[in-house]
Amino acid sequence: MTSGTERRDVVVGIDPVRDGHLPLAWAADEAHRRRLALRLVVAVPPPHDTRRDGETPGHRARTQAGKDTLRAAADWARARQPDVDIGSVLLGGAPAAVMAGLSQEAAMVVLGSRHLSRTEEFLSAGSLVVPVTAQARCPVVVVGDAEHSTQDPSYLVVGVDGSESSRAALALAFEEADLRHCALRAVAVWQPPVFSLHRNDTLFHAERRLLAETTAGWAGKYPDVRITHEVLVGSPVETLAEAAEHALAVVVGRRGRGGYTGMRVGSVVHGLLHRARCPVITVPAPAG
Repeated sequence: MTSGTERRDVVVGIDPVRDGHLPLAWAADEAHRRRLALRLVVAVPPPHDTRRDGETPGHRARTQAGKDTLRAAADWARARQPDVDIGSVLLGGAPAAVMAGLSQEAAMVVLGSRHLSRTEEFLSAGSLVVPVTAQARCPVVVVGDAEHSTQDPSYLVVGVDGSESSRAALALAFEEADLRHCALRAVAVWQPPVFSLHRNDTLFHAERRLLAETTAGWAGKYPDVRITHEVLVGSPVETLAEAAEHALAVVVGRRGRGGYTGMRVGSVVHGLLHRARCPVITVPAPAG
C-alpha cells in the first residue's frame, strides 16, 4: 500500500453542507498510522444556468462555501494530527466523478455517509457513496458513525468468500489490524440451499477448511495479529453486520467472483453500507 510511486495520499471528501468531522477524523488518524499525506477535497458541481462569465450567483456561493469549509477542515485536522502533511483542494465537477477519479492515485478514499434511503441514494445529487464505492480503484472507507468498540481486545472483521477481491480485503484487513495493534476476526458466511432443511456438514467443514487455508499465509506475515476464524450460517449482510456490531470496522471485497456478488457494487457491500454501524472498508480486486 505504501510502497512505489503511486497511491501516496489518504483522500477524504469534505461535504460543505454537513458536519464532516467523523470521516475527517478517521482519515487523519489513518494518514498518521500509515505515515501518509492527507488530502482534503471539496467538489463543486458546475452551474446549471451558465452565464457569459461561466458562473452564477449560486455557483459562486457554493465555491466560496467550499473554500471556507476546506480551510476550517484543514485547521481541525492539523490540530488532531499535527505531524501529518495536510493539503486541500477545491475541484470543479460532479462529486462522485471527482472522487472516483482521485481514487486512481490514492492510497484510500474516505467518505461520510448521509444515511440516505435507497431511493434518495440513486436520485439525490448529493449521493456519492455508492457510485464512488462501485468505481474506485483503491479501498473506500464509508464512515457513518464514530468508531466504537465495547469489547476488549478491540478487533476488525473481514469477510472472506474465496474470491480474488476478498483476498485483497484480507490483505488490507491484516495490514489494518497490525497498524492498530488489534485482533482480526475472519468470517465466512455460509447460506444453506433454500431447499435444504438441514445443514450439510460436509460443505460446512469444507468452508471452514478453505477459510483457515486462505488466512494461513497472512497470519505468518503478521505474527502479532491475533486471528480468529469463523464460519457463520445465515444471510451474508445480516451476519457480517452482526459480527461487526462492536468492531472498529468491517472489511469486504468488491466484485468478487465468489458469494459476495450481485449488484454492480456487490449486493453484500451495498447492504453493509446501509446496515453496518461501524465504518465499512471496501477493497476492489487487483487490476488485471
